Amino acid sequence: MSNTRKKHSPEFKAKVALAAVREDGTIAELSSRFGVHASQIHAWKKVLLDGTATLFARNNAGTKGDAAANEVLMAPLFEKIGQLTVERDFFRKRSGP
Repeated sequence: MSNTRKKHSPEFKAKVALAAVREDGTIAELSSRFGVHASQIHAWKKVLLDGTATLFARNNAGTKGDAAANEVLMAPLFEKIGQLTVERDFFRKRSGP
């Protein structure tokens, strides 16, 4: 007899984790209600609680802010690449064939 693993949707996981956070019942009650092992409920609850901080992070302000921040970080790198390319070409010409 082979055991097949259940694949739960992200919506289902969120629903169970929110029920655990809200304390809609004990973990044992939630486990029997949703048909999920108690340790799995604890794991999903932990993921939910650990991940909520990223929702309020300033770095996730939006794509426009991310693009501008990336451009600011990349500008010195592109400048350095250009400088190194010019130096390489100069030394290649000076050294001969």
